[in-house]
Amino acid sequence: MVRGLERATLKLKYPSRRIAEAIALAITPDNEKAPPGLRIETQIENSNLIASVYCERGLDSLTATLDDLLACIQAAERALSATQHT
Repeated sequence: MVRGLERATLKLKYPSRRIAEAIALAITPDNEKAPPGLRIETQIENSNLIASVYCERGLDSLTATLDDLLACIQAAERALSATQHT
């Protein structure tokens, strides 16, 4: 079976560019350790975090990666929120 390149992009809006940058920095270490056939790129546009996932490992792998990425983003958001309320 020949697999093609699957791609998904998440665009998340935050109250400020600073928060979007903090979330992007928090998830960067996980993204840099992606296995072969999987690439995650993040960028900031204004107060938006844009994460693009490129996957040659099939749709199931893409879906699992998006799920993991969203879980990491949610954890970073919670940690950031906790530090802002202390």
